[in-house]
Amino acid sequence: MQATIHNEFLTLTVDTHGAEAVSLKNAAGQEMLWQADPAVWKRHAPILFPWTGKLTGGAFTHKGKTYPGGQHGFARDVEHTMTHHADNLLEFELHANAETLPKWPYAFVLRSTFTLEGETVHHTLTVENPVEDKLCFGIGYHPAFALPFDDRHVTEDYEIRFDGVESPLCVSAQPDGLLNGQSYYLARNVEAIQLTDDLFDSDSHAMVNLRSAHVSVIEKDTGRSIVCDVAGFPYTLIWSALSKPLRFVCIEPWNSLPASVDDPQEWEQRAAAACLAPGEEWSTTLSTTFNR
Repeated sequence: MQATIHNEFLTLTVDTHGAEAVSLKNAAGQEMLWQADPAVWKRHAPILFPWTGKLTGGAFTHKGKTYPGGQHGFARDVEHTMTHHADNLLEFELHANAETLPKWPYAFVLRSTFTLEGETVHHTLTVENPVEDKLCFGIGYHPAFALPFDDRHVTEDYEIRFDGVESPLCVSAQPDGLLNGQSYYLARNVEAIQLTDDLFDSDSHAMVNLRSAHVSVIEKDTGRSIVCDVAGFPYTLIWSALSKPLRFVCIEPWNSLPASVDDPQEWEQRAAAACLAPGEEWSTTLSTTFNR
């Protein structure tokens, strides 16, 4: 089921499957989210929970039992319940249930709240620990923005821009999606990364500890932009599927990283975005402004 909210600038549609934003149009009716062509990439803006990236060995253990797990967790692949639909707000919840417990044996509540404020979409993810002794999890965002903004532009007309000069240091997860202890600089002393059709030939770039509060997609000749507020996120990834020319670009603020090649199999021994005591909750917000 899908639900829509709008204001004078934006119209946002979210699907209960994955609590995933599936359409975002500006006042002129232009679609700004990637429309999930399955021949390229079948998603729009999935939620990554309760882990980001891949698991060592494709699985984890808990109390002696092994749980296989695919990339980016399971929240994007299951139905969420819409709990609130107002003029300017959509809220969804996912609770541990018969479908999730075989994938991740913990009680939890994941709340996803979307609000519109002018030309900005605020997406807040809140995790609650209802009863567990300790609830550890990873979490991240994965929105895909359609490129080019119109049929008069090509990939090279766009760049990923920072607030100021950066030397974005990236952690490497090559060749199998697991951190290997290596890192590299995507560039040095730059204010922007030029988009090219081969920028993602080796997959995503996971930038760590940026000084900039914002990472943006800029159309260089017009100044039209999509601005992601990444302040407070330790990791910001950029990625696109292998399609030439590029059909979209993702700006992905994450609070956790993929597993490393030598991570322990026990779930609670792995690195996490947060670990909650019983009754505790934790939240994070991605705010994205569409200056188009």
